Amino acid sequence: MIIWIASYPKSGNTYLRSFIASYYYSKKGKFDFSLLLRILQFPSVKFTKKNIHSIKEASQSWVFNQNEFFSGDKIHFLKTHNTLQQYEGNNFTTNKETLGAIYIVRDPRNLITSLTHHYSLSYDDAYSKLVDENAELLQKSSGNDHSNFTFLGSWSNHYKSWKSCKDFKILFIKYEDLEHNKFETFKKIVTFIESLKPIKNPINEKKLINSINSTNFVNLKNKEKMEGFEESITLNTGEKKSFFNLGFNNRWQKILPKKILFKLNNSFQNDLNDLGYAINE
Repeated sequence: MIIWIASYPKSGNTYLRSFIASYYYSKKGKFDFSLLLRILQFPSVKFTKKNIHSIKEASQSWVFNQNEFFSGDKIHFLKTHNTLQQYEGNNFTTNKETLGAIYIVRDPRNLITSLTHHYSLSYDDAYSKLVDENAELLQKSSGNDHSNFTFLGSWSNHYKSWKSCKDFKILFIKYEDLEHNKFETFKKIVTFIESLKPIKNPINEKKLINSINSTNFVNLKNKEKMEGFEESITLNTGEKKSFFNLGFNNRWQKILPKKILFKLNNSFQNDLNDLGYAINE
């Protein structure tokens, strides 16, 4: 069975996975990048038994591949950026494959800055991506294999599709709470995970604190500088672009161009109110 760690790209998924990997896959809660290999991404060429030649075929294979690789009683944590909206009439997952999910949402006015940095996009292009109801994410793979195809949809529809899901339990958290209410939020995450497991363990508070401290954003950023990180982007020049860039220091009030801020506030006004993000600060 699967527990999803889901989000729109650049919303804190890796930060969240780092904590979960540290708590569940280390002895004392000490993080190491190798632990992230225990929480892999889906969809992926690693989790398909045939070449997928179109994105429609990819969507038809989502549930099949989950049953092929993740069936049984063992719990698998999987990262995904996929929306829960149907694609060409195909579901991303069902309660037969999924035990539950943790969804992390981030203020789009900070998210857009991370998108521009990570994907080398202009603000206008990143904004167009956020409002595109047909947006896709297709990572590079060999030949014409489309196994990596991820259906994003718009940022608004993405978080709503997970937030409104009734087929399985979902813990919906805000990226900002990982800064302002760190201990309480991470404890809530572990409590939720344990509630899904058939054999529930009491929270190890010492390990919880170690996991929080060892995955502090500054520690992750320094660790990337020292050791490198496979999810960072390689530029055409061969230079690596840092994955852990601004983190909680990403403040749209100081960074975001006024034209883009106006467009985001206008497009996502209802969403910002729904999520408790103040439009004017």
